[in-house]
Amino acid sequence: MATTLEDLPIRDDLRGQSPYGAPQKHVRVQLNVNENTHPVPEDVAEDIVASIRQALGTVNRYPDREFTQLRQSLAGYLGHGLSAESIWAANGSNEVIQQLLQAFGGPGRSVLGFPPTYSMHSIIASGTGTRWIPADRDAEFRISPETAVAAVDAHQPDLVFLCGPNNPTGTPLELATIEAVYDATDGIVMVDEAYAEFMPPGQPTALTLLPGRERLVVSRTMSKAFAFAGARVGYLAADPAVIDALRLVRLPYHLSALTQAAAVAALRHAPEMLRMVDDIRGQRDRMVAELGAMGYQPHETWSNFVLFGGVADPRAAFESLLEQDVIVRDLGIPNHLRVSAGTAEETTAFLDAMRQVAAEQPPVRVAA
Repeated sequence: MATTLEDLPIRDDLRGQSPYGAPQKHVRVQLNVNENTHPVPEDVAEDIVASIRQALGTVNRYPDREFTQLRQSLAGYLGHGLSAESIWAANGSNEVIQQLLQAFGGPGRSVLGFPPTYSMHSIIASGTGTRWIPADRDAEFRISPETAVAAVDAHQPDLVFLCGPNNPTGTPLELATIEAVYDATDGIVMVDEAYAEFMPPGQPTALTLLPGRERLVVSRTMSKAFAFAGARVGYLAADPAVIDALRLVRLPYHLSALTQAAAVAALRHAPEMLRMVDDIRGQRDRMVAELGAMGYQPHETWSNFVLFGGVADPRAAFESLLEQDVIVRDLGIPNHLRVSAGTAEETTAFLDAMRQVAAEQPPVRVAA
């Protein structure tokens, strides 16, 4: 008989849990994990490869454990008066969040979040022994300052995790809510801005709130707008004292020399890399309009994906799309599916497939 997790002396608080992961199926149109489906431009790829080749010349040595050049590049990219001393990076934003919880969470401490939100927040909390406290959102998945402060007052968490734009709903997050939460707690407030580049142009981000708020942390990633998901580069901006705290828990030399070289090279081409963002926004808005015309109920989104309601049977719709070589995400939200914005061709394939779904099972009205 095969050994199972239940047969092992695993931590009690991990028993019965399942690892994170969306279905990995090889289909023609993959729109289920919010990737940037546009490839890295050829000239940028050539520069990245050249930078990696150069880094290979000294790969027998440990990398710069302070990843100084990368932090300088990230600070230059973010702007807002940030310096390298206020920047931290790791292998994807998940590791950044893990280090944050290792430093400020842990056994006997708690983190407050607002589901539905990025599912890895609660999973990483569990992995670090930090108690996850879910709080309710307002209508249309929003969080008003009053709702957020009430949750903080009720639970007195050590950390608060906010997500703006929110994953999996795409919902905007008002700066007033962040400010109110910060003023209501003595703990760490983390704003996950993985999709910030897809916000409407000119919209202020949580980075504008950093001055004078030493407990505020803004997390970002290169996976989405930079089409760098496979490179695994996440980062955050915060007061230098927070960065010092993360040094206490990071593993030595946690960012490889090859990762550093690739990320620095990609950041050299930031304007070119970000040109695809406009196209992705356009396809996102096209999906919102056409799904609405079909009778579905797409929610407001500032991200690179669309959550839409009105799906009579999400599992059947998911399987119907899969049969048409299109994969989206069934998140378990009743009568909803989520689809990532892809290229124009991928968007067309998805919308054509959804029209067939709508013919098989007409859209239904669901409560907001």
